[in-house]
Amino acid sequence: MSGEDQTSRLIAVTLDDASIGRAAPDIEHERSVAIYDLVEESRFALKERPGPYRLLLSLAEQRLIFDIRAENGAPLMTHALSLTPFRRIVKDYFLICDSYRQAIRVGSPSRIEAIDMGRRGLHNEGSEALRARLEGKVEMDLDTARRLFTLVCVLHWRG
Repeated sequence: MSGEDQTSRLIAVTLDDASIGRAAPDIEHERSVAIYDLVEESRFALKERPGPYRLLLSLAEQRLIFDIRAENGAPLMTHALSLTPFRRIVKDYFLICDSYRQAIRVGSPSRIEAIDMGRRGLHNEGSEALRARLEGKVEMDLDTARRLFTLVCVLHWRG
């Protein structure tokens, strides 16, 4: 890993229990997997503020609050991201995931593949929307945006 790669990453992602709360075990598992993936491999950077970074996510008034801190916990930036623009994508994503789960049980391989392609396309759309909404504040690669979008979806998931 290069020096830049060592600093342009997340070393911790925490969900605020007070605003996000706990969820059913299957949802908690999905949250844990999304967080693990972000910490294991991410490309995340603030301009002119080297990392690595700690990220605390909380919810307030239909906004996802990004509280970004230095490795030592010093505050670097707080950004409130409106979740309203993501509602349609998240809703469509859940619908297509349901269709995918149903197709796995009774669908043909070509149907499963077609639905999965649509699911990946929606996931990419949400990831790109997330990158665009954070542009100029946070730089991240598509894989990191995909992992963050997964976490946004899981935060909406009610089971």
